[in-house]
Amino acid sequence: MDYLKPNKDLYGLPWTFDEFNGMPYRLLGDSGLRVSNIGLGTWKIGYPETGDGSRVNEKTAFKIFDRAVELGVTFWDTANRYNASSGNSERIIGKWFKENPEQRRNIVLATKLFGSMDGKTPNHSRLSRLNILESVYASLERLQTDYIDLLYFHSYDSETPPDESLAAVEDLIRGDMVRYFAVSNFTKDQLQMYKKIENVRTKVLAVQNQFDILNGENPEYSGVLDFCAKSNISFIAWSPLARGLLTEKYLDSSKVGPGYRLFDEGEWGKINKRRVFKILKELKSVSERLGLELNQLVLAYMLTIPGMGPVIPSASTVKQLESNAKAGKVELSERDIIRIRKIVKI
Repeated sequence: MDYLKPNKDLYGLPWTFDEFNGMPYRLLGDSGLRVSNIGLGTWKIGYPETGDGSRVNEKTAFKIFDRAVELGVTFWDTANRYNASSGNSERIIGKWFKENPEQRRNIVLATKLFGSMDGKTPNHSRLSRLNILESVYASLERLQTDYIDLLYFHSYDSETPPDESLAAVEDLIRGDMVRYFAVSNFTKDQLQMYKKIENVRTKVLAVQNQFDILNGENPEYSGVLDFCAKSNISFIAWSPLARGLLTEKYLDSSKVGPGYRLFDEGEWGKINKRRVFKILKELKSVSERLGLELNQLVLAYMLTIPGMGPVIPSASTVKQLESNAKAGKVELSERDIIRIRKIVKI
């Protein structure tokens, strides 16, 4: 259905705004909610000194958050179980909100629930009504806010009736503790099942699954991106830069060692370096011709893929955030898109 509306409001200003602080926005799924082209993944924000597995401490996180607002990077993604089920990512975001209450309305905040977190009994995990409500209440407390803009189910639950789970979300939306709904790590069949049950309040707007242009979708979840493109659902890729591999940092493999995430996490030895570095070299050639950094070319290309929503790279420094943010404004030509597609086959 087409909706008619004036081009300007009573004050002569544009009726709709598609950017904030210079960052273009795009619609999230089949909704009126707009999110920044480049978001911010916060899964490595926490308290490293506690052994929670994070890499970004509170002081650095606050600098990143401050700069993110200045750059229009206002779609922030977290989860209750990030960093060894500590809740620290949410907790640090909450502390920043407390210090910057005027900015809460500018942030589209997404968090997730599923696994055991806020309780020790078998009822404190999965997607029962009990766990959904308890998890949201606990997240709101850590985040020091009254509402979550986008709530994800972090995984599919084969043991709980989907209508029970969705009814709990509907109640949260009615109570304005949650405003929009999405899922993560869902297969195409699981997504289709939810689509048959959803109503206007529990409409699935986005699916957050693993994806990067080196590897495509996780084979277990193949076909979801195509389904999203055909169903007007935003596909949101987690780890869009392949845990940093699709950045300038890894171009010289001889320097990779302690301090590099892939090395520290024991993944460096599993990489097919001959294939990967052939692709990286070809992508770098394109990025240099366009005056872009490698990560900027990758993120800009991802934003052109049918079905793709915003991209949510993490950042461990303000410099990384600034570099990623520039990708949200890049407009690749059709010729460049075709050239990149030939390199990555995606």
